[in-house]
Amino acid sequence: MKSLEELDKIRQQAKEEMKLRDNDEEIRINIPMSTCGISAGAREVLNVISEELDRQEIDNVTLNQRGCIGLCHYEPIVEVKESDQEVVTYGNITPEGARRIIEEHIVNGQIIEELVIK
Repeated sequence: MKSLEELDKIRQQAKEEMKLRDNDEEIRINIPMSTCGISAGAREVLNVISEELDRQEIDNVTLNQRGCIGLCHYEPIVEVKESDQEVVTYGNITPEGARRIIEEHIVNGQIIEELVIK
Protein backbone atom coordinates (compact mmCIF):
# COMPACT_ATOMS: atom_id res chain seq x y z
CA MET A 1 0.00 0.00 0.00
CA LYS A 2 1.30 3.41 -0.94
CA SER A 3 1.25 6.29 1.50
CA LEU A 4 -0.97 9.29 0.76
CA GLU A 5 2.13 11.32 -0.04
CA GLU A 6 3.31 8.75 -2.59
CA LEU A 7 -0.13 8.59 -4.19
CA ASP A 8 -0.29 12.38 -4.37
CA LYS A 9 3.11 12.46 -6.07
CA ILE A 10 1.97 9.86 -8.62
CA ARG A 11 -1.22 11.85 -9.26
CA GLN A 12 0.72 15.08 -9.80
CA GLN A 13 3.16 13.35 -12.12
CA ALA A 14 0.37 11.82 -14.21
CA LYS A 15 -1.41 15.16 -14.37
CA GLU A 16 1.72 16.85 -15.72
CA GLU A 17 2.31 14.10 -18.27
CA MET A 18 -1.24 14.44 -19.58
CA LYS A 19 -0.87 18.24 -19.71
CA LEU A 20 -4.04 18.81 -17.72
CA ARG A 21 -4.54 22.20 -16.14
CA ASP A 22 -6.76 23.31 -13.27
CA ASN A 23 -7.16 26.90 -14.43
CA ASP A 24 -9.79 28.92 -16.25
CA GLU A 25 -7.40 29.84 -19.07
CA GLU A 26 -7.73 26.45 -20.70
CA ILE A 27 -9.22 26.06 -24.16
CA ARG A 28 -11.11 22.89 -25.02
CA ILE A 29 -11.30 21.54 -28.55
CA ASN A 30 -13.90 18.82 -29.11
CA ILE A 31 -14.06 16.74 -32.26
CA PRO A 32 -17.07 14.47 -32.84
CA MET A 33 -15.69 11.05 -33.76
CA SER A 34 -18.80 9.00 -34.47
CA THR A 35 -19.10 6.94 -37.64
CA CYS A 36 -20.32 9.88 -39.72
CA GLY A 37 -17.45 12.08 -38.52
CA ILE A 38 -14.79 9.46 -39.08
CA SER A 39 -16.06 8.66 -42.58
CA ALA A 40 -15.99 12.39 -43.41
CA GLY A 41 -12.36 12.76 -42.28
CA ALA A 42 -12.54 13.63 -38.57
CA ARG A 43 -9.63 11.35 -37.69
CA GLU A 44 -7.30 13.23 -40.04
CA VAL A 45 -8.56 16.57 -38.65
CA LEU A 46 -7.93 15.32 -35.09
CA ASN A 47 -4.41 14.23 -36.03
CA VAL A 48 -3.60 17.56 -37.71
CA ILE A 49 -4.84 19.53 -34.69
CA SER A 50 -2.85 17.32 -32.31
CA GLU A 51 0.29 17.71 -34.44
CA GLU A 52 -0.14 21.50 -34.66
CA LEU A 53 -0.63 21.83 -30.91
CA ASP A 54 2.57 19.84 -30.36
CA ARG A 55 4.53 21.62 -33.10
CA GLN A 56 3.63 25.06 -31.77
CA GLU A 57 4.06 23.91 -28.15
CA ILE A 58 0.56 25.05 -27.20
CA ASP A 59 -0.12 23.64 -23.75
CA ASN A 60 -3.29 25.42 -22.63
CA VAL A 61 -5.54 23.36 -24.94
CA THR A 62 -7.26 20.09 -24.15
CA LEU A 63 -8.16 18.04 -27.23
CA ASN A 64 -11.15 15.73 -26.77
CA GLN A 65 -13.05 13.23 -28.87
CA ARG A 66 -16.81 13.12 -28.46
CA GLY A 67 -19.84 11.44 -29.96
CA CYS A 68 -22.24 12.60 -32.63
CA ILE A 69 -23.86 16.01 -32.13
CA GLY A 70 -26.52 15.45 -34.82
CA LEU A 71 -25.02 17.69 -37.50
CA CYS A 72 -23.73 14.92 -39.74
CA HIS A 73 -23.91 16.99 -42.93
CA TYR A 74 -21.35 19.41 -41.42
CA GLU A 75 -18.78 16.74 -40.54
CA PRO A 76 -15.90 16.94 -39.79
CA ILE A 77 -16.80 19.32 -36.97
CA VAL A 78 -14.47 21.12 -34.56
CA GLU A 79 -15.82 22.80 -31.43
CA VAL A 80 -13.69 25.39 -29.63
CA LYS A 81 -14.64 26.37 -26.06
CA GLU A 82 -12.72 29.11 -24.33
CA SER A 83 -13.41 30.00 -20.70
CA ASP A 84 -16.39 32.32 -20.22
CA GLN A 85 -17.25 32.26 -23.94
CA GLU A 86 -19.80 30.45 -26.07
CA VAL A 87 -18.72 27.37 -27.98
CA VAL A 88 -17.64 28.12 -31.54
CA THR A 89 -18.63 25.26 -33.85
CA TYR A 90 -16.76 24.93 -37.13
CA GLY A 91 -18.07 22.64 -39.89
CA ASN A 92 -16.83 20.84 -43.00
CA ILE A 93 -13.27 21.12 -41.72
CA THR A 94 -10.41 19.97 -43.91
CA PRO A 95 -6.86 19.41 -42.66
CA GLU A 96 -6.02 22.92 -43.92
CA GLY A 97 -9.06 24.27 -42.06
CA ALA A 98 -7.80 22.53 -38.92
CA ARG A 99 -4.45 24.31 -39.29
CA ARG A 100 -6.29 27.62 -39.72
CA ILE A 101 -8.30 27.00 -36.54
CA ILE A 102 -5.09 26.55 -34.56
CA GLU A 103 -3.29 29.51 -36.12
CA GLU A 104 -6.12 32.01 -36.42
CA HIS A 105 -8.46 31.09 -33.56
CA ILE A 106 -6.27 29.45 -30.91
CA VAL A 107 -3.06 31.45 -31.44
CA ASN A 108 -4.45 34.80 -32.66
CA GLY A 109 -7.90 34.76 -31.02
CA GLN A 110 -9.81 35.38 -34.27
CA ILE A 111 -12.95 33.37 -35.04
CA ILE A 112 -12.97 32.16 -38.66
CA GLU A 113 -16.49 33.27 -39.61
CA GLU A 114 -16.62 31.48 -42.99
CA LEU A 115 -16.09 28.11 -41.24
CA VAL A 116 -18.59 28.65 -38.40
CA ILE A 117 -21.84 26.66 -38.44
CA LYS A 118 -24.67 29.16 -38.01
